[in-house]
Amino acid sequence: MAHRNTVNRPRVAFLGYGEAARAFVQGWSATGMPDVSAYDIKTESAGSVRDGKRADYRADGIRGCDCLCEAISTGDVVLSMVTADQSHAAAEAAARSGIENRLFLDCNSSAPQTKQASSDVIQAAGGKFVDVAVLTPVHPALHRTPVLVSGPNAEEAERTMCRLGMNVSVVEGPVGSASAIKLVRSIAVKGMEALSAEMLVTGRKLGVTDQVLASLDATYPGFRWVERGAYALDRMMVHGRRRAAEMEEAAKMVAGLNLPATMSEAAARWQALVGAMELDPGEPDANRRADLVIAALDRD
Repeated sequence: MAHRNTVNRPRVAFLGYGEAARAFVQGWSATGMPDVSAYDIKTESAGSVRDGKRADYRADGIRGCDCLCEAISTGDVVLSMVTADQSHAAAEAAARSGIENRLFLDCNSSAPQTKQASSDVIQAAGGKFVDVAVLTPVHPALHRTPVLVSGPNAEEAERTMCRLGMNVSVVEGPVGSASAIKLVRSIAVKGMEALSAEMLVTGRKLGVTDQVLASLDATYPGFRWVERGAYALDRMMVHGRRRAAEMEEAAKMVAGLNLPATMSEAAARWQALVGAMELDPGEPDANRRADLVIAALDRD
């Protein structure tokens, strides 16, 4: 049973209730749970998808809402944690659903120009938009995962998030400044995942993976290529679609600077390809996971 501590803590409403939102709630459950509501579009699906999301609400001890307006009405602060390709649509929906005088924390991995467009609709509706960048995986730090905030409401957001025990830093600059840091970082992180996948699958097809990994370990000692390769495929199998949307936003950011977005676009394609396979990563074995990808490609 989660220990609830609602004294001096803002009420939280999640828009989207996936891995990151659940990790925050898990962290709060150990340190004092605020009042939490959530709306996830999966509850509008039929059958097992809807039932699974409702089961998540019950398991985590939060209030599950049947519509977005219900969730927003119960929160002082709204955390938008959908996929990057749905972030602006989520902001538009929130703007129509009673966001007045509430902080709207856009935690999605979207391009700075997407964040600015979302800010425009939230601010026009009387809400207070905040650009939030979640810098690292939410496990194991949970609600203490480092986050950056930017924009005119950043300092208010920092105070509010600190009351929730979160690990937040303000980035000077307009809306989009925090997300710029996140997405430039993602070019490297998600790009290396895609590069590792192409390397492992190609090497496996040619029967040279072990020799290549041994050579890379000798050239880059301490990088742990076998372990990192297995992890990259795991992330792509489990979250490839979401990561692809993020890399499409990264490509949008790069192209907006009149730079070639070739690497970001290629990474998005690999992430989407592996994610669409819906593979079970199983044991942390790079060769086995590469074989699963090869088998799925051969079936197609």
